[in-house]
Amino acid sequence: MYIKRKIEDTAKKVSGTFPVMLVTGPRQSGKTTLLKRLAEQERKYVTLDNPDNKLFAMDDPAAFLERYSPPVLIDEIQYAPQLLPYIKMYVDTNKGNGSFWLTGSQMFHMMKNVSESLAGRVGILNLFGLSNNEITGSLFNAFTTSSEDLLGRFEIAQPMSLPEIFERIHRGGMPKLYEQPETDLDDYFTSYIQTYVSRDIRDLTQVADELSFYRFLRAAAARTGCLVNYEVLAREVGVSAPTAKQWLSVLVSSGIVFLIEPYHNNALKRVVKSPKMYFMDTGLAAHLTKWSSPEVLEAGAMSGEFFETYVVSEIYKSFINTGKTPPLFHYRDNNKREIDLIIWKDGTLYPIEIKKSVNPSENAKNFNALYPVASEEGCDDLPVHMRMNVGMGSIIYQGQNLRPAVRSKHTTWIVPAWLI
Repeated sequence: MYIKRKIEDTAKKVSGTFPVMLVTGPRQSGKTTLLKRLAEQERKYVTLDNPDNKLFAMDDPAAFLERYSPPVLIDEIQYAPQLLPYIKMYVDTNKGNGSFWLTGSQMFHMMKNVSESLAGRVGILNLFGLSNNEITGSLFNAFTTSSEDLLGRFEIAQPMSLPEIFERIHRGGMPKLYEQPETDLDDYFTSYIQTYVSRDIRDLTQVADELSFYRFLRAAAARTGCLVNYEVLAREVGVSAPTAKQWLSVLVSSGIVFLIEPYHNNALKRVVKSPKMYFMDTGLAAHLTKWSSPEVLEAGAMSGEFFETYVVSEIYKSFINTGKTPPLFHYRDNNKREIDLIIWKDGTLYPIEIKKSVNPSENAKNFNALYPVASEEGCDDLPVHMRMNVGMGSIIYQGQNLRPAVRSKHTTWIVPAWLI
């Protein structure tokens, strides 16, 4: 069973714009399935995961491209980077968009090779696991706090109860788990981690100890939704802080983890400048932290962090799936005022709070922390490009109703999590 992906239209646009399209992302996020679905009948397909094909491509890339001439889909291109200069020569000689479709799981290898060999000739898309609205078939655009947009979504979205939300969080978004729902989660994620560590990580020179890296992966999962602290991560795993920083960059580059940078501005004082770390797939994080069921996870000590991770990752993917760089930030200052997420778009900051509650407080008082960047007094000494508006806010929660927050001093709507 194929689940339609929101990124399909973006992929068609990129293929029509560039001679080469590269779709990269974590293992088993559906890259090959997506492109096979979009491929025309005459497009050839070859995977470099096959040892014979890999050896052919490495030993004689020119002959390989004669055998698999465009239009062609080449899967797992990272296994034969020798092909990239020959692809460049082909597209420079034979003008035409959409000639090569490439996929690659190991983003930390891919990006360096592609940027050096195919600069200006390649459109790059990232594909992550399924979003909730792909699973339900809603296929929403990038999330906004606009009341008009939210009311439109409310008319067509599929409501979800609290148990259903945590079922989705515990399962995660790997396509196979929805295409084959009878798949055992523990078996699936155990195999996934073994493949990730043994195949993707062992080739990296900065990861010499696979067991220590696995411990690091688990320690990172236990801190999803938290500020990054390299010293704490390093101490728990028994490595140096620089090693912890390198390993976290590996998790980011391979699409396992993403970072939300802090928003800061000269008008805002005493701002904490550490990024927040989130696992892209909540199911993988739940497996690594040993939460055995949705019910146990919902009642457990990390339920708030997992709900926040779920919401932020869904919003993050909503931008990625429409071909946009997520304009997402967080805010925290030394007075412990915190805004979970900020969408920074067109000179306006849209603040978002995430509440693990079915009856959240309507007083989004921390949104006031952003007012100095918009007030006349706060902007006196600011350059024009740093002066911002503060737009409509959202309080995202686990309930069912979409409504204005009538007791909030800021224009804010209370938004069910299943609308994102």
